[in-house]
Amino acid sequence: MNSQIQKAGLISGIGIFIMVLTVPIAEFVIFPELIDYNNAEITFNNITENRKLFTIGIFLHVITLICDLVVAWSLYIFLKPTNKDFSLLVALFRIAFAIITLAALLNLVSVLNLTLNSDYLGAFNDSLYSKVLLAIKNFNIQWSFAFTFFSIYLMLLGVLVYKAVYVPKIFGVVLIIAGLGYFVETLRSFFFPSFEMDYLMITYFGELVFMFWLLIKSWRVKIVEE
Repeated sequence: MNSQIQKAGLISGIGIFIMVLTVPIAEFVIFPELIDYNNAEITFNNITENRKLFTIGIFLHVITLICDLVVAWSLYIFLKPTNKDFSLLVALFRIAFAIITLAALLNLVSVLNLTLNSDYLGAFNDSLYSKVLLAIKNFNIQWSFAFTFFSIYLMLLGVLVYKAVYVPKIFGVVLIIAGLGYFVETLRSFFFPSFEMDYLMITYFGELVFMFWLLIKSWRVKIVEE
C-alpha cells in the first residue's frame, strides 16, 4: 500500500510541475505576442503568419489538460487512505475543470480553422477578423468560468490534505487560501471586472508549494495500515 501511495504522490508532483511550465508559456509568452484585443485585424494577421506558434500554444493547453486528469487520479490515490469518498469528490471537481477547459479550448481550434480557410471565407472581410477575436474572447471567458470549479477543487483538496496525517497541515492551509484566491478572482472577473485585485496573485502559489513537497517528500511517506 505504501509503495502505491508514494508513487501516486510523486506522479502528482511531476504532473503539477509540467503544468507549471506549459500554461505560462502559452498564456504569458506565445499568445501575448499574437493577440491584440484592441485590433482584430492585427490579431488575425499575426495568427495567420504564425500559425505554428499559435498551434503550439493550443497543444501546451492540451498537455496541461492531460496532466490535470493524471493529477486528479494520482492525488485521489494518494489521499484515498484519509477519506476515499471525499478524495473521489475532490478528483471529480478537477475533472470537471478539465472538461470545461477542453470545451473552451475548442474556440482556439476554430480560430485555426478560420485562418486556414481565410481565402475561402474572404481574407479582407472585417467580419472574419471579428470572428477570430470573438472566438479568442470566448475561450478566455469560458476558461475563467472553469476556474470556479478549480477554486472549489483547491479548497476541498486543502481540507483533505489538512486531514491527512501523513501530510503537514500547513499545506492544507495554503491550498485553502489558494482556492479562496482563485474563487474571489473568478467572481471579480464576472461581476466586478473593473476592480483591480493584483494582490491576490500571491495566493495562487499554494498548489506550487504543495508541488515541491510532493516531489521531495511524498515518495517517502509511511502510512500505518490498520
